[in-house]
Amino acid sequence: MKKTLLAAAVVGAFSMTAHAQSSVTLYGLIDAGVAYTSNSTTTAGASGSKNFRATSGLVNGSRWGLKGAEDLGGGNKAIFVLENGFSIANGSSLQNNRMFGRQAFVGLQNDKYGSVTIGRQYDSVVDYLAPLTLNGSSFGGTIASHPYDNDNTNNSFRVNNSVKYSSANYNGLTFGGLYGFSNKAGDFANNRAYSAGVNYANGPLTVGAAYLERQGNPGANNTAGAVDTTANNGDSVFNASKQRVWGIGGNYAFGPATVGLVWTHTQLQGLTSALYNSQTTSFNNDGLRFDNIEVNGRYMLTPAVSLAAAYTYTMAKEDSTGQKPKFHTVTLQADYRLSKRTDVYLTGSYQHISDNEGTGLQAGIGAAGGMSSTSSQTVVGTGIRHRF
Repeated sequence: MKKTLLAAAVVGAFSMTAHAQSSVTLYGLIDAGVAYTSNSTTTAGASGSKNFRATSGLVNGSRWGLKGAEDLGGGNKAIFVLENGFSIANGSSLQNNRMFGRQAFVGLQNDKYGSVTIGRQYDSVVDYLAPLTLNGSSFGGTIASHPYDNDNTNNSFRVNNSVKYSSANYNGLTFGGLYGFSNKAGDFANNRAYSAGVNYANGPLTVGAAYLERQGNPGANNTAGAVDTTANNGDSVFNASKQRVWGIGGNYAFGPATVGLVWTHTQLQGLTSALYNSQTTSFNNDGLRFDNIEVNGRYMLTPAVSLAAAYTYTMAKEDSTGQKPKFHTVTLQADYRLSKRTDVYLTGSYQHISDNEGTGLQAGIGAAGGMSSTSSQTVVGTGIRHRF
């Protein structure tokens, strides 16, 4: 009897050790609410109307995922993430109906040197610069996106076939880079992507910078490449022969307040179409540039109540017409935490565009459900977020 109990204790000890060395976590976020949108249309040139609708992901996209790690010894781990994006309104998968459309990768991590991962992953703009914007955080999110999410700070697309390095944290300094393969024989540059970024956090100050480049060939569409450009259903907003994004920004916290300033520049070459807010706009192999300057701030009234705001000035330029459209976007949000995992919010955004005659560009707020049929658009919504 004593031997049996001893054997059971030994087996139990080994089981506990094995469990401690390997872990799998189920996690997620659900964002559901209702919203009002003015001047909404999904057809270019058509008249719009006001729209009251149920929403999913008005601030942050609803998702669930699995992440895991196995201790390999010597400070090394095997890691993976599988993350699904979905609509809480109807239960469907997002990101072109992918099972794990938000993220899907596996790799190795070292405590001293960082990690190398392979799969469908976020680029360096999303990793190192976007968190300094309001739309890249839970204090603004999708509704605070820069026009057409032209700089991908709202993570409109992920990079397939990618190999990614992410450094360890060196006293607040983190950096990394990514390369997404085209996977096309004989046409190595047809739909590939690469990026690099750096972020430094020290006390109240956080600064970051990043660069992203995509190369494609709209005339010979490679949908198996780094970024899905499938017509009417792809990840990317822009179908262009080249997209370059670079930017820099910083946040500074003092007491319960945080203020931020971010600048990004986007260049598009060989642009044939843009798909945004369920509307496709055609361009004639054109060139298009965007400069975004965002000023943002948030304030914790209490540990449970926060206020946030951002103003983004965007100046675009279309090569074929020489026109320089200007966007003004203002976003406000009030949030109340019911618990550590559940909060309710009231949010709104207003955008106005000018000097856009003949360019095809329109006003359109992220997650609005449609572009504006006039020079302005307003979205106001309320909802609940639950994290698990």
